[in-house]
Amino acid sequence: MKVIQQLNSRATQDGDGVNISRIPGFDGKYLDPFLMIDELKSDDHSDFMGGFPAHPHRGIETFTYIIKGGFEHQDQMGNKKAIRAGDVQWMSTGFGVIHSEMPLADAKEGMHGFQIWLNMPSAEKLRAPRYQDTTEAPAPMTRNEQGVEFKALAGSWQFAGEQQVSSLQDLAADGMLADVTLPAGTQFYHAPLTQTKVMLYVHTGEIHTEQGGPVKAGSLLILEPGSDIEFNSQTGAGVLILVGSPLKQPIAHMGPFVMTTQAELHQAVQDYQQGKFGTL
Repeated sequence: MKVIQQLNSRATQDGDGVNISRIPGFDGKYLDPFLMIDELKSDDHSDFMGGFPAHPHRGIETFTYIIKGGFEHQDQMGNKKAIRAGDVQWMSTGFGVIHSEMPLADAKEGMHGFQIWLNMPSAEKLRAPRYQDTTEAPAPMTRNEQGVEFKALAGSWQFAGEQQVSSLQDLAADGMLADVTLPAGTQFYHAPLTQTKVMLYVHTGEIHTEQGGPVKAGSLLILEPGSDIEFNSQTGAGVLILVGSPLKQPIAHMGPFVMTTQAELHQAVQDYQQGKFGTL
């Protein structure tokens, strides 16, 4: 495995004062086709109690994965779902979505989860929005003989001689995601993938690669296209694998809107202000 770039998350706030760690990629330089990786990880209720009140989006796909705790999602399409530990939610905003994500009242033991933004091809940014989650079709998980757990969050994967097929299959830019949990003293290997953007985000513990280490939680490793995926952990770790095909298109970004040109961005703001996204 060859790592060509390492990025570290930085503390920031979003929503109603929610404390998160973020790796932004709105410049298109490193993360394409991904735009942003947000991690919420806290046992202090005050860090997330404000949640994310109603707000709009256009031109992106949001991918939410909960490890601990939970949020209630609600949107103008009529979806209202409790997303709890182990659940995944995908929303392809297209023309426009208004949604909220508020912490569940019974999430009293802390929160750990992600919201990841994935860019949409320019030609698809104005299509109708879509929503899907895994509450009724849980993400498949398998465990190898070492006790390494592999959870297919989106896309189709091969691990431990088994095919793992998530119910989420239509992410933009060939997007796929998985969560790997390594007990202490174990290693993980996956053959090269067809997508050219492959990234590893360490969310728990630390890992070592053949290029050294340790790589601690909050770090993102970007792999050379065509590289295999191989790392180990001496103390135990949790790692997200993010995969996609770069779109290599201009990015015009302002707050919750991501378009291809400034004119499209201004139109998104105007459409939202005129109520064309609907109401929650």
